[in-house]
Amino acid sequence: MNLVYGVKDKPKFGQVIVFALQQLLAILAATIAVPSIVGNGMSQSAALFGAGAGTLVYLLFTKFRSPVFLGSSFAFIGSMFAAFAGATTMELGYMGLLLGAFFAGLVYVVIAIAVKVSGVGWINKLMPAVVIGPTVAIIGLSLAGNAVANSFGFSAVQSSYNLNWNTLVNLICAMVTLFTVIWCSVKGKGMVKLVPFIIGILAGYIVALIFTLLGTVIGKDSLKILDFNAFTTMQWIPDFTFVKAFQGAKDITPQYVATVAVAYVPVAFVVFAEHIADHKNLSSVIGSDLLEDPGLHRTLLGDGVGSMVGAIFGGCPNTTYGESVGCVAITGNASVVTILATAILAIIASFFGPFVTFLATIPTCVMGGVCITLYGFIAVSGLKMLQPVDLNDNRNLFTASAILIAGIGGMAINIGAVTLTSIACALILGIVINAVFNKRDEAEQKAAE
Repeated sequence: MNLVYGVKDKPKFGQVIVFALQQLLAILAATIAVPSIVGNGMSQSAALFGAGAGTLVYLLFTKFRSPVFLGSSFAFIGSMFAAFAGATTMELGYMGLLLGAFFAGLVYVVIAIAVKVSGVGWINKLMPAVVIGPTVAIIGLSLAGNAVANSFGFSAVQSSYNLNWNTLVNLICAMVTLFTVIWCSVKGKGMVKLVPFIIGILAGYIVALIFTLLGTVIGKDSLKILDFNAFTTMQWIPDFTFVKAFQGAKDITPQYVATVAVAYVPVAFVVFAEHIADHKNLSSVIGSDLLEDPGLHRTLLGDGVGSMVGAIFGGCPNTTYGESVGCVAITGNASVVTILATAILAIIASFFGPFVTFLATIPTCVMGGVCITLYGFIAVSGLKMLQPVDLNDNRNLFTASAILIAGIGGMAINIGAVTLTSIACALILGIVINAVFNKRDEAEQKAAE
C-alpha cells in the first residue's frame, strides 16, 4: 500500500498526539466493552491501562517493527466468566483472571519456542494465500452484523430493524459519521486525510448532540441519543485487578486452578490462528512479512506476555486489534511511534475519569458508522490476498469458498466449556481441504510457480 508514514517514520510531535488519539478512538469501544460485559466490578479504566501496558510489552518484543495496538480480547469472555463462576469469593475470581491470563500467555510462549526452533516455512505451507486470504476476510465479515446493529443504536445484532424515530436518528448519526470518514479519506488534504476517524466521530457526535438537545426541548425521548448519566458513576482512579486478586490468593485450590486452566488454554490455541491472520493482514498493509521480521516467535511472545501484563492491571487478556490494523491502512500511517504514543496515552488517560467517561459517551451509532469502514477494510484486505491465487483452479476455488461459507455462516462449535469460533472452524476446514485436494506433483508445482 502507499503509506504516508512507514513503520520507522517519525511524524512531528503534535501530529503524533493527534494520530494517537485517533488510534485510541478506534480501539476504545471494544477495549472497554469486555469488562462491561463480564461485570463483577471490573474496571473500564483498568482495562484501558492494561491495554496500553500490554501494547508496550508487545512493541518491545517485536523490536518496534509491528504497528498494531493490543486491546481486550473478546475470545476470552467465556473463560473470564468461568473464572468468576468457579470462585468461592469475588477476590478469588480476580485471582482466576490472573491465573487464566498466565496459562494463555504460557501457550503463546510454548508455541513461540516451537516456531523459533522449526521456523515459519511450515506455516506458509499450511496456510497459503488461498487459506489465509478468506480467513482474514471473514474476520471482517463476521463483525459486519455488529457494525450494522450499532448503526441503528443496538449493542447486539437483531433479526431486523424497524424504522422509527429512534432508529432513524441513530442511523442518521451513523451515516453522517460514515460519509465524513469517507470524504476525509478520499477528498481530504494534509492532516484531514490522516485523521478521518477523529473528524468523522466529531461530526457524528455533534449531530447526536443536536438531536439530544432537540429531544430535551420538545420532550421526545426517542431523539435523545447522548446519555451523560455515566458521569454520575464516574471512576476517577483505575481499580487494578491485582489489588483484589492478591486478597483472594489465600483461597486458591488445585481444583480451581485446574478449572481456570481448562477454561483458558484451549481458547489460547484458537486465538493463535487469529493471531497469524491478523499479522498476515498487517504484513500486506506495511509491505513487510512480520512472520519473518521480526518473526512469528516475537509477535507471539509479545502477544502472550502482553496478555499477562494487561490482565495484571485490567483483568483482560489482550489481542491484536483489527480496528487498529484498519486504522493504519485507511490513514496510511504505519508509524510505530504512533502506536507507542497510543499506548502511553491509554495509560495516562486511564487516570482521568472525566476523559474516559466522555469517550464512553460516544454514541453506539457513531461508532457503528466508523466500524463499517474498519470492518469493511479487514474484509476487503483479505479478498485482496486472493488476487494472485488462480481461482479458475477448482482446488483453490473450493478451498476459498468453503472458508467463506463456514465463517460467514457461523460454524462455531461448543466442546464442553470451550468454543471454537466460526473463524477458527473455517480456518481449520480450509487447511484440511487445501492439504487434501491441493497437492501437486513436482512437475505441476514447477508449472504453477
